[in-house]
Amino acid sequence: MMNTISATPRSLIGIPLGDIAGVGPEIVAMALAQPAIYETARPLVIGEAGALRRALRIVGLNLAINPITNPAEGEYRPGVIDLVDLANVEANGVTFGKVQAEAGWAAFEFIRKAVELAQTGSIEALATTPINKEAFFAAGIQDIGHTELLGRLTGTADPLTLFQVFDLKVFFLSRHVSLANAIRLVTRQRVLDYLQRCAGALHDLGISNPRLVVAGLNPHSGEHGRFGDEEGRELEPAIADARALGIDAAGPIGADSVFHLARQGQFDAVLALYHDQGHIATKMVDFYRTIAITLGLPFIRTSVDHGTAFDLAGTGQANPLSMVEAIRLAAIYAPVYRKTPG
Repeated sequence: MMNTISATPRSLIGIPLGDIAGVGPEIVAMALAQPAIYETARPLVIGEAGALRRALRIVGLNLAINPITNPAEGEYRPGVIDLVDLANVEANGVTFGKVQAEAGWAAFEFIRKAVELAQTGSIEALATTPINKEAFFAAGIQDIGHTELLGRLTGTADPLTLFQVFDLKVFFLSRHVSLANAIRLVTRQRVLDYLQRCAGALHDLGISNPRLVVAGLNPHSGEHGRFGDEEGRELEPAIADARALGIDAAGPIGADSVFHLARQGQFDAVLALYHDQGHIATKMVDFYRTIAITLGLPFIRTSVDHGTAFDLAGTGQANPLSMVEAIRLAAIYAPVYRKTPG
């Protein structure tokens, strides 16, 4: 039967199943049950058939699984889930809602295979599902998260993390460090380096003249030193340095208003100075539509911005909206993403 999907080129998106003790397989199954996904994407699951079949039973979906070894063999149409089946672990041997080395190792293998396919050009981008750091460690994998693992597998030093929710884009000067250490990382040189990298990353996404703004660290950006001097001592000189290099950079602007201004279109992206500063801002706009994007890799990677949700795993109650949005953004950015050399 002829495929009735639009003739418009659709990006081939690899979707590793993640930790199969969590909600990953369920949100993938529910996302791929939506015909609209196939209007812009050719989704290819990289995982294990047993876990996917179990997820389909749990969420009550009657979708066919098409096991393939070569992405060129996929059907990529509604009603069929194309799967590269690695058969690393029997899904029935993994218990929902618990940290297990078997699940951690399987998640690693799914990601490793997806990266291999992306680096050889067999797929165009990745849209990843949640992993569990403790399960990684139990399996002997020392990477503390997806971003670090992807950096190691591709030989990319310190990939950039960008959050996007609707048109609001937020970069992070630091992520998984204590708040005390995050403050120590607010230095003139680091901020300048990140402004240069953020400008390059936005170019990679097709924004030719990006407008960047730096969030303030202290209340009211320090009130000229009354509430802290990091703005005057580190941030303002770094922004001046960036402008001297031709980067359209502004700030620092107080964190209580800068994200709103960016959402209104005054800036293309905000450089947040620590993890929660940016996470709270984006997730309060829309928790499930907040998508993490990893830049600087040889390919684009998007991800749901929630965890394995062990408390919901196996119930069929997880919300697939974040997975849908991750696939959608991967399909949008894959054709325009051009990694800056160096």
